[in-house]
Amino acid sequence: MGVTTRPTPTALAAAGRAISKRRETLVAGWANWIDGRQASIGTVSNEIIQRQLGLLVDVLGELDGPLRHDANDLWHIASEWYGKNAADRGLATGEIVEEFQHFRELLFRELSDVVAALPARALIDTVMRLNRWLDRGIAHAVVGYTDSLVETLLDRRGVPVSTRDVAEAELEKQLDQLERELEEIREQGRAVGGDSVS
Repeated sequence: MGVTTRPTPTALAAAGRAISKRRETLVAGWANWIDGRQASIGTVSNEIIQRQLGLLVDVLGELDGPLRHDANDLWHIASEWYGKNAADRGLATGEIVEEFQHFRELLFRELSDVVAALPARALIDTVMRLNRWLDRGIAHAVVGYTDSLVETLLDRRGVPVSTRDVAEAELEKQLDQLERELEEIREQGRAVGGDSVS
């Protein structure tokens, strides 16, 4: 049986606030790294990719709040959806994992001062909790990617369909929906007097 660590609410809140405060730096660093790796197939615009990354960063920042269970569900949904879209970008499974691993590196570099200032036990627990969330995000992204490949094989009989405009419109619609769900979580967190970061 594994060890379950429970960071203090104060330590988690500090990490969540730091993620929110450094959102733009995290999204820009992650997006630039992705853009540099792929002069991609061009099925998804850089703007859409940046919005997807921003959504993931925002949801991760909310996982410490009073509605952490709702945020956790949204983290799994958003990660899985990111994996589905990675298939449309022509990525391999390992590349999705690499993208999340790069985000992990960026995140811990950006949070190093905040995490280092925590008491030793809270530091270890917080790092373990963040790693657990990221690992689950990777797992759900891979599930989404696999589901997308199976769907492509069944629906399109393995023949790629070039419909960038339709795909972009659908992606924007889905992003709008997920961003609305995130905002609802934030509003509910504020209503219950929580320390929701936004």
